[in-house]
Amino acid sequence: MSRISTDEVARVAGLAHIALTLEEIERFAGELDVIADSVAKVSEVATPDVPATSHPIPLTNVWREDKVAHTLDRDEVLAAAPACEDGMFLVPQILGEE
Repeated sequence: MSRISTDEVARVAGLAHIALTLEEIERFAGELDVIADSVAKVSEVATPDVPATSHPIPLTNVWREDKVAHTLDRDEVLAAAPACEDGMFLVPQILGEE
């Protein structure tokens, strides 16, 4: 039995202001049905005794040890900049312009 009708696809496409042909509406209705069936199958298997996972194998983060190292001198870096002000790079404003 079809879960997603062509009327539903056309309605959602209209809400999203997406122009679809009749053939596209029919194709998407079928594709969305396949997706809905797949989600239903997964829901059948996902019982409360099955722990939720995001990956099939466990992941571990690899962190490097924090070490104090030489950093760049701010005044030297700003001296090489085209423009600076109050210890920061000065760049052209891009927001709020017409």
